[in-house]
Amino acid sequence: MKFGPVAVAEAGGTVLAHAAKLQVGRLAKGRLLCAADIAALEAAGITEVVVARLDAGDLLEDEAAARIANAIDRDHLTFSEAATGRINVHAAVDGLFVASRSIVDRLNRIDPAITLACLADHVPVRAGDMVATIKIIPLAVAGDVVTQAAAVLQGEEAFRVKPFAAHRVALIATMLPSLKPSVMEKTCRILEDRLRLSASMLVCEIRVAHTAQAVASAISEARRDADMIIIFGASAVADADDVIPAAIRLAGGRVDHVGMPVDPGNLLVLGQVGDLPVIGAPGCARSPKENGFDWILNRILAGEWPGSEDITGLGVGGLLMEIPTRPLPRALTSLHQRQVSVAIVLLAAGRASRMGAAGQHKLLAEFDGVPLIRRSAQAALDAGNGRTIVVTGHRQDEIRATLSGLEITAIENPDYAAGMASSLVRGLNAVAADADGVLVMLADMPWVTAQDLKTLIAAFRAERGQTIVRAVSGGKRGNPVILPKSTFEAIRQLRGDIGARHIIESSGLPVVDVEIGPAAHLDFDTPEAILAAGGILKG
Repeated sequence: MKFGPVAVAEAGGTVLAHAAKLQVGRLAKGRLLCAADIAALEAAGITEVVVARLDAGDLLEDEAAARIANAIDRDHLTFSEAATGRINVHAAVDGLFVASRSIVDRLNRIDPAITLACLADHVPVRAGDMVATIKIIPLAVAGDVVTQAAAVLQGEEAFRVKPFAAHRVALIATMLPSLKPSVMEKTCRILEDRLRLSASMLVCEIRVAHTAQAVASAISEARRDADMIIIFGASAVADADDVIPAAIRLAGGRVDHVGMPVDPGNLLVLGQVGDLPVIGAPGCARSPKENGFDWILNRILAGEWPGSEDITGLGVGGLLMEIPTRPLPRALTSLHQRQVSVAIVLLAAGRASRMGAAGQHKLLAEFDGVPLIRRSAQAALDAGNGRTIVVTGHRQDEIRATLSGLEITAIENPDYAAGMASSLVRGLNAVAADADGVLVMLADMPWVTAQDLKTLIAAFRAERGQTIVRAVSGGKRGNPVILPKSTFEAIRQLRGDIGARHIIESSGLPVVDVEIGPAAHLDFDTPEAILAAGGILKG
C-alpha cells in the first residue's frame, strides 16, 4: 500500500484517507473512490486528496478485520459488523472471560497494522459486555499478514467466555460473642448478591459455634442440599490446622490450599468434601468490594478448579486496595501524624435546563442580595478548609465574573454538556495529590452553611479519612458528601449525568450520616422554586 497526497484527477480507485466535505454531503474516510466521487470532489473545488493506493494482495481495513474475526471460535461470543477497520466482540452469556496473554501477544507482534485488545484474564462479564476489539490501523493491510494473524487464532484459543453454572450454595457461619448478629446478616445478603450473576442461590444458612467439630457437623448437614459450601469464620484463619481447615478434614474432605497472594483476600481456605467445593471465606468477603474470594468463587462457578499453581500465580495484580477496617492500615500511620486533608469541589458547570427558555441562570439568582453561586462559594471558603475548586462550564464567563475577588480556583469543564460526572472528574483531577478526601458540593443549594461543611469535615477527620461522610435530613440522604481517597479512581471512571451515589452504595466503605437539616435536600432547579424561596431571578 502506498500512502500520500495525489491530484484528485488521479485518485480513482484509491482509498480516501481523510473525510472530504462536498457541496452537498461528504465523503467518509476509507471510501474507495469512484468516478462519481472524483467529479464531486472537483465540483467542490478540491484539487488534491490524501489517499492509500492498494498493492496487489492488499485487503481493505474492514475485510481484513472480518477475516481475523472469522478465525475466532464464536461460542458464547457475538461480533459487530466491521466499521473503520474495527470489530467489537461481546459476551453472549454471563460468565468468566478468560484470555491467553501469550496468544494475544503473538498476534499483536505479527505486524503493527493488526491489533487485538481484550479484557484482563479471568474477569466476570455480563451478556452484552464488550470483551475484545480487533482494529486494523491503516486503511489497508497486506493479505499475507492477515492470513498469519488468522492462523494464530485458528490454531489456539486467544480468549473465550466460560458461562457461569448455577449452584446451590450453603452458608456456614461460626459464632463468637464478639461477632454481632447484624454482621452475620449483612454477610448473608452480600453473599446472595455475589451469587446473583451466576443465577446461583443460597439454599441454607447454618450458624454454629467456632469449633472444628461443630463446623464439620454443619458441612455434613449442608452436603444434602448444596453443591457448594462457603464458610465464614467468626475469627480469621491463622494456621493450616485452624478451625475451618480442620473441620474440612474432620468431615472427610481434603484441604487444597490455605492462604493466597491477593490482598484483600489473603486468608482464604480452599478444599473439597467428596466432589463438593468448600471455600473458607476471608473476612474481607463480608464486604461487597472485590477481593480474592471473588477470584476463586468466579472460577469455580465457571467450571474451573483453581489448583495450587493457579492460586500462587495471582500475586502480580493481587494488591487490590487498602482495607480501611484494618487496625493498622498501611497508610494510617501517617494520618495519625498529620491532620486529615479535605479539598472542596463546588460543581457549577451545568446547563440549568429546567430554568426554561428565558435565558435565566439559576446560579446567578440572588438570595439576600448575593448571587447563588457566590453564596455557595463563600460558604465553602468560610469553612476554613483551604483550597476551594469551582468547576465551571455553561455561561462560565458570567459565573467567574460573579466569583470575582474570592480566593477560589476556577476549573473549566468544556465537556459540561456530557453530564455531572465530567465535572466531578475535572474537579477531582484538580485536587492536590496529598488530599485524603474531597467534599463534593452542589452550587445550587443556598442553605448549606459554612458550619454545615465544618461539621461534615470534622466527622470525616474523626474517622481518620477512612469513611464516606454524607449529609442527611431527617435520616434521608442528601448533599454534600465527602469521599475518601480510596474512591478517587472509581470516581474517575464515572460517565454521563450521574454523581457518586453508585460509588457510595457499592464501595463497601462505612458511611457516616451527618444531620444538617432541610439544607441537605433544598436545591433549586426551576424559576418557581427560586421565587418561592425568596430568590430574585437574574440574567
